[in-house]
Amino acid sequence: MTTYTLPSRGASWAGIKGRLAELQSLDWSHRDGRLPLHCYYANDDVSQVAAEAYAMFASTNALAPVAFPSTRQMEQEVVAMALGLLHGPSGSAGSMTSGGTESIILAVKAARDFAAATRPRKQPNIVLPRSVHPAFDKAAHLLGLTVRRTALQPGYRCDVAALEAAMDEDTILLVASAPSLPYGLVDPIAEVGQLALRTGTWLHVDSCIGGMLAPFVAKLGYPVPPFDFAVPGVRSMSADLHKFGYSAKGASLVLYRDEADLDYQYCRFDAWPKGDYFTPTLAGTRSGGTIASAWAVMHFLGEEGYLATTARLMRLRDHYIAGFRALGLEVLGPPDLAVVTVTAPQANIFTIADDMRERGWYMSLVAEPPAIQQTVNLVHEQVAERYFDDLAAAVQQGAARAAAGIEAHDARAVVTY
Repeated sequence: MTTYTLPSRGASWAGIKGRLAELQSLDWSHRDGRLPLHCYYANDDVSQVAAEAYAMFASTNALAPVAFPSTRQMEQEVVAMALGLLHGPSGSAGSMTSGGTESIILAVKAARDFAAATRPRKQPNIVLPRSVHPAFDKAAHLLGLTVRRTALQPGYRCDVAALEAAMDEDTILLVASAPSLPYGLVDPIAEVGQLALRTGTWLHVDSCIGGMLAPFVAKLGYPVPPFDFAVPGVRSMSADLHKFGYSAKGASLVLYRDEADLDYQYCRFDAWPKGDYFTPTLAGTRSGGTIASAWAVMHFLGEEGYLATTARLMRLRDHYIAGFRALGLEVLGPPDLAVVTVTAPQANIFTIADDMRERGWYMSLVAEPPAIQQTVNLVHEQVAERYFDDLAAAVQQGAARAAAGIEAHDARAVVTY
């Protein structure tokens, strides 16, 4: 392990900035289109708005809304705008969080605490499809719950009958995705909602990827399965603002159909000398920068801007789907939104991925079934043709290796995020 100590003397900003640039050169660029996920881009103006708004409020603290009422007002307005997009009824509410994982943990906590307050279970559990994000397992581990993951339909969506079969009297929460990260497919949430209503079980929809995209995709006329608070039975949702909301990183939402449920996510403590301590989320201190960034971008784009960006995005997504199919690759789905998962019936897809890495592309992998994945956003417009030229060569080489009996590494050894 490298030993590193605090410098004995301070350095100049020019020197520090140069060193930061050296460190930055180690990273994959978020602007050259070679990353298939992690970074979300609308245009340069949006990126500038997100960064400048963040900087203006970076030193404010949303933990102290009396000292910084701007953060509370902006957060309330961001939540209200998102609820409007997601058909939140009168009386719905929510909070901004640091990311999808925190949003999920808070929703699971609210469901657990509601169950404990209304009908305690001996061994409370949550039931969810195999494709749901591991953040729910993390939440369950932290909150003392057990997880039951169920098999999927042949088309990689949630099998509602399997969910119901896994439930028992100790089940406190059902989960579905809009869309799932491995496959980019929206689960049959209307059916899961009916199961939730019939059994009196809390239903959370994880729309961290799709929450700020699906409403605009639907308004453009693309078929999007019902997934939000318009579905009876959906009680809470998670949606990331730093994905297709295009805000600075560290901005997500946890939303509730009924404001009363928000109270179960809160933490209060007064058994110490300073008095009452209250936090609405897991974090104590929360920079106002992320809140301001989301607020600013949402106002800068507005519905018209999001629709225009989404129209370009969906045309690009369709171009990617056509490109994959033209090379003989199989697109799972078809995808409902912008996550495209692709398998190779005639070759080892990980051999193809290895070759693409050698050609300078970061590859996002899926283990079951072996697949590559592209979360399309507008940064990929500039490189789409180059990507498919390289992919065509990689597919050809992969087919040759398959014919020669040369295999790639085991999918289970691959980091798939």
